[in-house]
Amino acid sequence: MSADWSTTAIQGQIERITFRNAETHFLIAKFRLPETSSLVTILGHIPEPRAGETLRLTGQWRSHPRYGQQFEVTAFEVILPSGVEEIRRYLGSGMIKGIGPKTTERLIAHFKKETLTVIEDTPLRLAEVSGIGPGKAERIGQAWREHHTVRALMGFLQRLGIKAAYGAKVYKTYGSEALQILCNDPYRVARDIPRLGFLIADAVVRNSDQPVDETARAQACLRHLLEQACEEGHLFVPKAELETRCTSLFDPDFEAMQNALELLSADRQIIIDCDAPDCPVYPEPLHAAETDLARRLQVLLTINPATNCADTDDEQIAATLVRRLAIQLSETQMAVLHSALRQRAVVITGGPGTGKTTLIRSLAAVFEATGISYLLAAPTGRAARRMSEITGRPAATLHKLLGFNPAEGHFQRDQDEPLETDAVIVDEASMVDLVLMSHLIKALPHGARLILVGDVSQLPSVGPGMVLADLIASQTIRAFELNEVFRQAAQSPIITNAHRVRQGQLPLLEPLAPGAPLSEFTFIEESDPEKLSRTILRLCAEVIPQQLGLDGVRDVQVLTPMHKGPLGTLDLNRRLQATLNPDALKANGFGLKDKVMHLRNNYPKEVFNGEIGTVCRLDQDLGRLWVDYDGRRVGYDPTDLDELALAYAISVHKSQGSEYPVIILPLVTRHYVMLQRNLLYTALTRARRMVILIGSAKAVRVAVQADAPRRRRSLLAWRLNPFRKDREPVRGI
Repeated sequence: MSADWSTTAIQGQIERITFRNAETHFLIAKFRLPETSSLVTILGHIPEPRAGETLRLTGQWRSHPRYGQQFEVTAFEVILPSGVEEIRRYLGSGMIKGIGPKTTERLIAHFKKETLTVIEDTPLRLAEVSGIGPGKAERIGQAWREHHTVRALMGFLQRLGIKAAYGAKVYKTYGSEALQILCNDPYRVARDIPRLGFLIADAVVRNSDQPVDETARAQACLRHLLEQACEEGHLFVPKAELETRCTSLFDPDFEAMQNALELLSADRQIIIDCDAPDCPVYPEPLHAAETDLARRLQVLLTINPATNCADTDDEQIAATLVRRLAIQLSETQMAVLHSALRQRAVVITGGPGTGKTTLIRSLAAVFEATGISYLLAAPTGRAARRMSEITGRPAATLHKLLGFNPAEGHFQRDQDEPLETDAVIVDEASMVDLVLMSHLIKALPHGARLILVGDVSQLPSVGPGMVLADLIASQTIRAFELNEVFRQAAQSPIITNAHRVRQGQLPLLEPLAPGAPLSEFTFIEESDPEKLSRTILRLCAEVIPQQLGLDGVRDVQVLTPMHKGPLGTLDLNRRLQATLNPDALKANGFGLKDKVMHLRNNYPKEVFNGEIGTVCRLDQDLGRLWVDYDGRRVGYDPTDLDELALAYAISVHKSQGSEYPVIILPLVTRHYVMLQRNLLYTALTRARRMVILIGSAKAVRVAVQADAPRRRRSLLAWRLNPFRKDREPVRGI
């Protein structure tokens, strides 16, 4: 997209909104210019937009190769109506909560042209109007203030050169007090809003006329760098490197930085652990989680299981499995099962088709046959449901198993109120981060077994740490790697190619010939992003439904390495929505029957990060919608919509723990920064029936060869086994 000319200003009315992201306030809309009555496309961050609203926009005209001329908004100003008719249309649109068409008519009849002035300056006067009491007058005034506060806030941030999208996060955190807090206590924002808060606060401070408290600024800089490290999955930053990076990026006064480190340490916000290699600096909660997890695991491994399977020989186990599951284990599987039944803690890892699922079922069957109680758990709701399906037994998310209380922010189950079980089996253990694993170990009863099952070659957990890899690397916990691919699985080109990638070999790529039908593992060679995007749309809308009889929405999942850009989740979702659900009734950017994903754990709603559902009901007037999650309907108010995103295309990270009949994976060299072997491997292992890899062979080769992803900084393996000479702390971000 190239600029046509420099910054300019236009004024007109929003005709209709074609796309809106409720979380970031980004919108695409049709905008009518009064002087020509022509419609133009505008895009930018404008909060609480309404059709019919008059705005003055500052920005640049751009020419998009597909969508033509567009106006990219960098700043906006709301032009409030002054005439009676304009006020009637403005308020009658439902702009302000509590004012509908009938109330609008009564207000205008009483206050005429002064209606908006009264609402803004003296809202209690609204009680002069029949049908409006003092309580309703106050509520209308509050609704007006809320409606305009977020706009004033974003205007303030724009003037400081701060991205308007950040304003949504500040407003969500502080509400109507946001501007006051930004001006009077900006570094509170740095403390309260991870990562983004520092960028906002520092911009406010640097553009302020007030003197800067250098020590307070240095504290904010250091916290920000540690937050950044945690976002990347690290547990700490070495002290010398933290000081160097702080100096090079933010240039604080050196003495102020040293004072800041001392103050943060004294306040226990950070832990400077100079007894460990490289003198790491941790956020206090992560240091506590790592040291506590290591200590409890070491104690756990010194105690024999309270329940004994030692008397159960292989013949008894084999007979139990034939009787209960009608299966026979291989010699390797039997050896792993036999050992796992006698260990206090064990890790089982391996790629697809190597029998991890069979071992989970077998362990559960033997436990039942020998009277050993057990619990099944997984890190996500989707993984827990899949675990329940394969075992025929209840399985829960780890948060639910441990009784997480969102209101109080703690887990009910711990060392004082442990789980009531003889064993815990956790599937998809590579997705469990350090903090969650620490809580699980705390809640494990004295003498209970812990069995962790997962694929260590997949992407690591979203949260900090790399627990499964660290446990294996420490060599303190018995770990088994399953390498044998069973005959039926070996016949699948999906599994064959996944293992080739896992072992550092290129998948077998034979470009699809023109007109040829799709195969179980299809490679479509295309490097042009626009053509590639159009091919994805055609595959979902036409080719897959016609050739396979599958639903292009329900049965197909587009996975992509990126969020931004022409092949990122944002652009692909917008185009897939327009193609697969074009005529849907819409509100706030979501349409009836849209495929959506919940983005964070919401315990009151009992909906968890990564769950995918379908919009099943929508109220345009109130902006409220309902999502069907496997038969359970969950309602969302406009204030909840930042927890939802379109899910026609999702990131590979978000797909972990799930399987889909068909996955489509675009992979091109512009994804270079994300091209890693474990990302490609994780994506391929999400498909049950078909993989469609579309992109360039060069990008696939780059991904396979990139087997040195950024190692996460963690000292868990060192803490578990500090005397291993071949175990060095992980260095380098």
